[in-house]
Amino acid sequence: MATEVGDVEAASRLSGAIDAPETDRDGDLTDDAFLGGALALLQMRSGYRAGLDAVMLAAAVAPAGDDALRVLDVGAGVGTAGLCVARRLPMAEVALLEREPELAELAARNIERNDLGLRVRAMAGSVGAAVADLRALGLADESFSHVIANPPYYDVSAGTVAPDRLKAGAHAMDGDGLERWARFMARMARPLGVAVVVHRADALPQLLQAFGQRFGAITILPLHPREGEPASRVLMRGVKGSRAPLRIMQGFVLHGEGNAFTPEAQEILRNGGPLLPLMGK
Repeated sequence: MATEVGDVEAASRLSGAIDAPETDRDGDLTDDAFLGGALALLQMRSGYRAGLDAVMLAAAVAPAGDDALRVLDVGAGVGTAGLCVARRLPMAEVALLEREPELAELAARNIERNDLGLRVRAMAGSVGAAVADLRALGLADESFSHVIANPPYYDVSAGTVAPDRLKAGAHAMDGDGLERWARFMARMARPLGVAVVVHRADALPQLLQAFGQRFGAITILPLHPREGEPASRVLMRGVKGSRAPLRIMQGFVLHGEGNAFTPEAQEILRNGGPLLPLMGK
C-alpha cells in the first residue's frame, strides 16, 4: 500500500501518460496510465498513491503449470497491483480486498473502466476479518494460488502520522501488523500456494520473522535504486507448506544514469514483463 514519493509519477510517465484529462468533477482524482498505457487507473490526487512498488509486486506473479491462477491482493488500495496482474496474465482471476470503502469503490471503478469485470472483483474488508464476514464477501480460506500484498511500511509509534486519513492508513500500522498480515495471507493461500510481499529493505528481519513461520522456499529479491547503492526495497516470495531453504537472489537495479529506468525495469513497467526468472522457480 505504501510507495515512495514520485514513484507513481515515474511509473506513469514511463507508460506514456500521467494526469490524463479524465478527472472527477471536483478534481480530486487523476487518471494514471500503467503498463505502457494498457491499464488506466483513477487515484486520489492527494494522499496515498500507488506506483512502482505495486507494479513490481504484480510482476512477481506467474502461473504454475496448468493450475488455476487465483490471486488475492490484500490491502489493494485502488487495485493497482491486482489489476496489473489481471492485465499481464489473461488466465488470472483476481480479488481485491481493501479496508477503506472509498478506495474499494475506486478499485471497482477501475475494474469497470478497464473491462476486467469478468475476472476481477473488488470488496471492502480488513485483514483478519472473521470467517463469516469473508464468506459473505465470497472469500474462502485456502482458496488462492497467490496472495500478494504491499503492506504499510511504517510503525505508527515510530513517527508522525500523516494528516490524511487514507494516507496514514496506507503508510503505517501498529508494531505487530506484519504478523497479522502474514497470518492472514497464510490463511487465504491454498497448500503450496504462493505469497509475495514488497516492503522496505530494512524491514527484512521482521518480514522473515512473520512469514518464515508460515512459508518455506522463501526467495528474497533486493531492489536497488541504482547500481552500487543499497537496496531500498525487497520482494519476498514464499510457498505455503514448503520446506525448501531460503535463497537471496542477485539484486534488481531500477535506474541507470540520471532518473532513467534500466532496460530491464522498462520491460516490466512498460511491457508488463515477468520477474519470475529473477525470483527463481
